[in-house]
Amino acid sequence: MDQKVATALDMDLSPYRVFSERQWSRLRADTPMTLDEHEVAQLQGLNAPVSIEQVETIYLPLSRLLAFYAEATISIHQATQNFLGHRDGKTPFIIGVAGSVSVGKSTTSRVLRELLARWPASPRVDLITTDGFLYPNAILEAEGLMSKKGFPESFDRPRLLKFLSDIKAGHRNVRAPVYSHFYYDVMPGHTVTIDKPDILIVEGLNVLQTRELPKDGRAVPFVSDFFDFSVYIDADEDLLSKWYVERFMRLRETAFRDPGSYFHKYSRITDQEAVETATRIWNEINLVNLRENILPTRPRADLILSKNASHRISKVALRKI
Repeated sequence: MDQKVATALDMDLSPYRVFSERQWSRLRADTPMTLDEHEVAQLQGLNAPVSIEQVETIYLPLSRLLAFYAEATISIHQATQNFLGHRDGKTPFIIGVAGSVSVGKSTTSRVLRELLARWPASPRVDLITTDGFLYPNAILEAEGLMSKKGFPESFDRPRLLKFLSDIKAGHRNVRAPVYSHFYYDVMPGHTVTIDKPDILIVEGLNVLQTRELPKDGRAVPFVSDFFDFSVYIDADEDLLSKWYVERFMRLRETAFRDPGSYFHKYSRITDQEAVETATRIWNEINLVNLRENILPTRPRADLILSKNASHRISKVALRKI
């Protein structure tokens, strides 16, 4: 088959409609800008810049789209309750944000949280990261999984599923464990309480991950089963590697200098050794996780935000089916 014909056919069959930044920005309509430059700067990650212009061209249209989705989802839940003849109370709208290490998931999640919380109805918007549901280092070490930290098997999936089930059921004061990047471990006895939010953003590497389905057809819950909308943040592998090394080098000048930091030892090596160390960690752990577990979940997202070399979102793909 001719290559041009094959490419055109692939585009026709794609479940996504793709927009340039300019095309997507037009979909903002009359959505008001509720953040100023100082607030946007406060939401940036260590090595994940976002401009107020990108908030206007990318995140405001997305906020408008999510408003439509949330309204429609609420109507569906109400229709189901009417059918069943009872009222179960408010069902939170849950948004999943997935993507590789160093792609900027946290920055995107924080920007979305602030924009959504400033909708006219002033909804209660909470944000959690699945890092808190990693097994503690002691368990990972005992199971030989420290080199697989961030891989699906390093997470306490039953605990995460129970948390999301309780949130979706509208339970009060649901607790999630807390992870410290400073100590590189789950903090024993530390939790964050989520109390009946209108919207919950769940950010993590593998939140769109599935697992092998049982041959007997029994139900196997996935984290994404609890999502009403999902976002995957995408970038080329070489860019992700570059951003990871840059972030590692910046941390050497900041958090790693604290003697209490798990990574303090990296503040005492040379710059060349640090670059080599960061590159090795990326290639041996994060790149493998990306290729085996994270990237394959990209087609499951409702929306894909693609970044270029300057961390700018240059393309948006919205699922149409």
